[in-house]
Amino acid sequence: MKFLDLAKVYIRSGGGGAGCVSFRREKFIEFGGPDGGDGGKGGSVYVEAVEGLNTLIDFRYQQHFFAKSGQHGMGSQRTGKDGDDIVLKVPVGTEIIEEDEETVIADLTEVGQRILLAKGGNGGWGNLRFKSSTNRSPSKANPGQEGVERTIWLRLKLIADAGLLGMPNAGKSTFLATVSNARPKIADYPFTTLVPNLGVVGVDGREFVMADIPGLIEGASEGRGLGDQFLGHVERCSVLLHLVDGTSETVVEDWQTIVGELEAYSEALFDKPRVTVLNKIDALDEETLAERKAELEEAVGGKVYLMSSVAKKNVDTVLRALWAQIVEDRGGNGDGEDGSWQP
Repeated sequence: MKFLDLAKVYIRSGGGGAGCVSFRREKFIEFGGPDGGDGGKGGSVYVEAVEGLNTLIDFRYQQHFFAKSGQHGMGSQRTGKDGDDIVLKVPVGTEIIEEDEETVIADLTEVGQRILLAKGGNGGWGNLRFKSSTNRSPSKANPGQEGVERTIWLRLKLIADAGLLGMPNAGKSTFLATVSNARPKIADYPFTTLVPNLGVVGVDGREFVMADIPGLIEGASEGRGLGDQFLGHVERCSVLLHLVDGTSETVVEDWQTIVGELEAYSEALFDKPRVTVLNKIDALDEETLAERKAELEEAVGGKVYLMSSVAKKNVDTVLRALWAQIVEDRGGNGDGEDGSWQP
């Protein structure tokens, strides 16, 4: 299945049916009178978050969604049939945005959330509605209310607890494959990952969702490489896992590149808690490892974890550090009495 996280759609609700002008005329019935029915209501357009979807690919092949109009009223006091509603089914985490691509209409973060995008027009009154003591045979009826037409954008932001960041070939996909059942593409060349991947990670009987996005390079916020188009998928995360390739001779510069791109993209994303990890330590001797760790800790101004995804060394330690940040962001949902982490 192809991954698509942005789609433009055109929607229109149905118009209401027109009211009917009709008079009762039957043999042997002395008094007739108006009997025109009302028009039916037009169909509305809704959007709903459902389970089982993780892409907006369906909206690449169909962009127009027009609800049916209501039927016109008929004689013998018959009301027209209402138009059928249309429901756009989207993945959880989808934002509904106005045509200007800035104004957020709704953010669907839970299964079953349903939002009305375009209300169907009301049906017009038939001439029976206008009958009164002074007007016994009205000959007018209302037209139906017109439907609403608008253009919207659907933007998917994956729901994940932790997000993976790093330069291309930093070992993000290998790490995700090691700690979860996800099977991202892994190869010894940069930009192996072209679309985000999700994996359910378990440690000490606890589970959380991790998102792996394509690697960033300098200038990504200006569109270089794959650009910053996938950074939105880690905006909802409680914590970011920043992997630095330990085999690189410029570990500090690599770290600064990613941090700089985060700041250029969004101040909120830049301020999120980050766990910094020096990866691929199985390929380094002790002297080189100690030197690069010291350099990176000085730049980060905090703790730097050492890890090897391939050798599965210190992997659980990193996962516990991530879980501690997730619990803190949730307001304390751990197993301790105060909500803290309890191994």
